[in-house]
Amino acid sequence: MATTFLSASLTIPLLLLPLLQPTSTGTIIIGMRLEQSTKRGTRISDKGTIEVVEGSTIHLRVYGQGIDSRIGKMAHFVEVPSTATSVNTSCSEGNHDLHVLYSIHDSRHTSAILLVHVQILRKKSHSKTYMMCIKNETGQLQHQHLSDDMLIRVMESKDFFLPLWLHISLIVILLALSALFSGLNLGLMALDPMELRIVQNCGTETERIYAAQIEPIRKKGNYLLCSLLLGNVLVNVSLTILFDSLVDANFISIVFSTFGIVLFGEIIPQAICSRHGLAVGANTILITRLVMLLTFPVSYPISHILDVLLGKEMGTVYNREKLMEMLKVTEPYSDLVKEELNIIQGALELRSKTVEHVMTPLCDCFLLSSDAILDFDTISDITESGYTRIPVYVKERSNIVDMLYIKDLTFVDPDDCTPLHTIIQFYNHPVHFVWNDTKLDAVLEEFKTGKSHLAIVRKMSTEGGRDPVSEVVGVVTLEDVIEEIIKSEILDESDIYS
Repeated sequence: MATTFLSASLTIPLLLLPLLQPTSTGTIIIGMRLEQSTKRGTRISDKGTIEVVEGSTIHLRVYGQGIDSRIGKMAHFVEVPSTATSVNTSCSEGNHDLHVLYSIHDSRHTSAILLVHVQILRKKSHSKTYMMCIKNETGQLQHQHLSDDMLIRVMESKDFFLPLWLHISLIVILLALSALFSGLNLGLMALDPMELRIVQNCGTETERIYAAQIEPIRKKGNYLLCSLLLGNVLVNVSLTILFDSLVDANFISIVFSTFGIVLFGEIIPQAICSRHGLAVGANTILITRLVMLLTFPVSYPISHILDVLLGKEMGTVYNREKLMEMLKVTEPYSDLVKEELNIIQGALELRSKTVEHVMTPLCDCFLLSSDAILDFDTISDITESGYTRIPVYVKERSNIVDMLYIKDLTFVDPDDCTPLHTIIQFYNHPVHFVWNDTKLDAVLEEFKTGKSHLAIVRKMSTEGGRDPVSEVVGVVTLEDVIEEIIKSEILDESDIYS
């Protein structure tokens, strides 16, 4: 029960003591002080009158002489009519609406505490004023009033009254709304606009329907956020007020409202919506739209200011590095097999790698000199090499000038010992050169044009302090680029893999 403590001592001036007429029992009341009240709103007026709220129970300390255990039965409170004053009001008049339940007096017989129950005002009026009367041995009441600080004024209660069943029903409904707003705040705002588009294109049939329903309001991110937060705050404040009016004690109402809001309004709904936000958001879309409409006058201006200050919400966009890392992290939970994951990662890394990473060094390449004779031994070496395109050099291996295709030897007879330069002059295949720092995606685009599936790799050299000159350092083929994409070796009948 709520308790109000008032420490102001309400005693009458000593100069007025001779005017008091003691009862035949010898009891004289010279002052009153309100110590406790079960309802808020109790106060002391400017004139010193004690003002209490109807329906409350108060602890009233009285001071005087000859106060003993009989004070609880002797003290009566009589209404002072509005047309009269306390001085000319008889104790036999008025309604006895303040009942003394029990009393405790001190050993010196100078004070006592009266537990007084204040009745509900029979006729609704702004207030009623009561004075204290003491019953003598003959049963007659004699009033003890000399000034305003010996009066008690009963004020009409300002509490909003609801039937208990309706009070509890409102608390349950508001708790449900608090849970809904809190859950939607987490569930809907966690749904990225880009993710909703993805779900609409490749999700299950149910997920596509849910995403299509949520996307229009999710696009209005700040407006949705302001509406949900405003609704959640309004509901939580209303819950606290209802709890407070249901339970008179402030501490108990704080404990109950805090426990109810935290457990049922925050923890449980957020735990559910963090995993099933799409389904919950879609099934409560009408409530969300209604809240956005009701809070429009406040939430929309705030959201517009946020849109101007923070900019438009673009959603989560992954760059190449983040996308590769996401694939690695989610590998245990995705349905991608190892080979598919390697192909995706290889394709994403294609732009970050250069020709130098995948080329075959010149020292490991099979080359032909332009002075070679196409006899039986030479043609056998070409066939056993397994290559369909063979670079041709002049004098030095780094001086590659032409290209021999294996199909060019179709009509060559080994017994004729045809010079190689005769064949390459006749077909005159172009030689394709690339630099060692060329990105693999650029090389792949060149290979796709059909000019050649083999390129000679050149590099600028500044060894010995000389001017930069280009030199051949290796060979790169279409097969090398594809192997880098799929992160696996492509073997044929003539390959030797180590």
